[in-house]
Parts: sequence; structure tokens; C-alpha cells
Amino acid sequence: MARRYKAPKLPSWGAIFQRSVATMTRQGMRAGQSAMASVVKQAVKQTVKQTLKQRKPPAGAGQWLQGVAMGAAGMRRYRLYRPPNVKMGERLPLMVMLHGCSQDARTFANSTRMNVIAARERFMVLYPEQDRVSNPQGCWNWYDTTGGRAYAEAGLIMSAIDQATLLYGADRARIAVVGLSAGASMAALLASRHPERFKAVVMHSGIPPGTAHSTMSALGAMHGLRSTKTLAARPLTVVEAWPPLMVIHGNLDRVVSLHNGHAAVQAWARASGARATATRSVQRGTRYATSVTDYKRKGSTVATLVEVARLGHAWSGGAASEHFSDDKGPDASRMAWTFASKQFRR
Repeated sequence: MARRYKAPKLPSWGAIFQRSVATMTRQGMRAGQSAMASVVKQAVKQTVKQTLKQRKPPAGAGQWLQGVAMGAAGMRRYRLYRPPNVKMGERLPLMVMLHGCSQDARTFANSTRMNVIAARERFMVLYPEQDRVSNPQGCWNWYDTTGGRAYAEAGLIMSAIDQATLLYGADRARIAVVGLSAGASMAALLASRHPERFKAVVMHSGIPPGTAHSTMSALGAMHGLRSTKTLAARPLTVVEAWPPLMVIHGNLDRVVSLHNGHAAVQAWARASGARATATRSVQRGTRYATSVTDYKRKGSTVATLVEVARLGHAWSGGAASEHFSDDKGPDASRMAWTFASKQFRR
């Protein structure tokens, strides 16, 4: 009869550790403890340094806060910049900044330097972030109106805006939304769906609502191969009107055709019955020149098109160190704030 194999009894990890400690000399233990303390100290120091770096605003003094908005499309993180010395009970205007593809809150803040203007002019800046699960390139799904993702993500952004007003003192009556590329398209979608919530909208290198409804149609729209449908069956009244629109677009943009910039202002003009005024040229120093066209209704500006010469698919006047950012263009952040602040004062 064959004998059954019996595995040898192995000592436990605890026993091995105890024996190892027993064989260590007192001098060796002291050396080991000293080395371990040094490693722990360096680790703690690095962790604190990394934490402070994450909390530090990209530029300018103030608070760089973070939060999470939840809704039907899941959750999205956001960052909020508050200028220094905000008083208890003080309500400040809010600029909502929607990044483009391959960007996030920090890179967009670094590129636009909107926080620097916010610190000087005293307003808050909200940066909702798209996640890579919902879109691998980090693009807002502004085009997916058939599947419903566009509206669900718009709801998440509105939730983040509500948190900014309820928790951090942003003024609900003075909110503007600004976006670049896919963020610009989402900004326009927000403004057309929730016109009562915004005083101004700024599209930088984006595509207007009603131009695409799927991934394939979005690609066609980017190249200027699709027309924009009329979003309003009749001219809107003053009460119904969408917030005034500013479009900033480079005439050398090879990613999103300039055709979309013209289509956006024309969509706003058709919806309100506005007409184009004479185009004027603007040149500031050595920066790229611009052609500016206003669309007005009864003396009020409904939409403004700023066409930037020699600008590609990049934030005009942005930080040279960031992608999709061109420091040689006129300052789009300043233009956006100037445009929005005029609407806040009306």
C-alpha cells in the first residue's frame, strides 16, 4: 500500500519574522530603524508636497476648490476658483469654463489664465471636467442628442453650477458659460436649453447646436460639411431669447471649420430676428488681427463674431506652454470676460 505524501509543516510568516528579529544585533536594529525613519520621513515630505501642489491654483492667489456633481449620466468632478478675500455673504459673478478634448480643469485654467483675470476683477470660475470613461479623448459628448448623452452631461454641468451658487456664493443672476472646441459646442447647447440661467455664452472654435446628432455627423460638422438646422420655429421674444453669444474662431483652424463659427452667429440671429452690422477690423499691437461683426436687434447685440487671422485650433492669447493654446492671438479670456460683464451690468 502506497504511503500518502505528507507536506512538511512550514513555519508561519510571524515565526519567520520573530526569528529574524532575534538574530539581529542591537547595532543592526538601530541602523535599520534609522534607515526606515529616513524613508518614512522622505515619503511624508513628498506626499505633503504633492498635496500642496494639487491644492495650489494654476495661477494667481485665491482658493482652488474641488467637488463632484452627480446626475443621470453618473458623476463628474469639477474645480472652482475663488478670488482672495471673499466676504461672508458676498455674491460674485460666475464664469463656467468648459475644456476641449484632451484637456482637464487644470490644463484649461493654465491655458486660458482666466483665474488671473478673476483675481483682479473679482469673479469665480467653475471648471467642470469630462471623464475618460464617458469619452476616451476627454471630449464632451455635445453631439449625442439622439442617444441622450449630450443632455445628460448638460444636466451634470448644471448640477455643478447649482453647487457653486448654493455652497460657494456664486451669484445665480450673473452666470456666463465659455467653452473651447467640444466645450464650446456644449456651452452653446447649455445656453439654448437653459437660456434663463445664463447672461452670456462664448464659443471658441466650436460647433453650434442642431448641426450633429451622432459621432459620424459630428465628424462631418467639424469639417464644415453639415448645415445647422433652425432651432427656433419663429423669432424668439425678448423674454424667450437666448443669452447673447460671442464666437471666437481662427481662420486657419483645420480641426473645426470656420464655417461653424458663421453658422453659430447666424443661428442666434435667426432665432431672434437680428441683422448683421458692418464688419470692423481690430489690431492690438503685434497680436493677430481680428474681424468683428455684430448681429443686432433693436440696438441690442444678439451675437458677435470675432474672426482671428492666422489662428489655428487653439485658445487665442493662451499660454504658450499648453496644447491648443496660441499666445500670439488676442486675449480670448479678456474678450470673454468683457463681453460677459457687459451683460451682467444690463
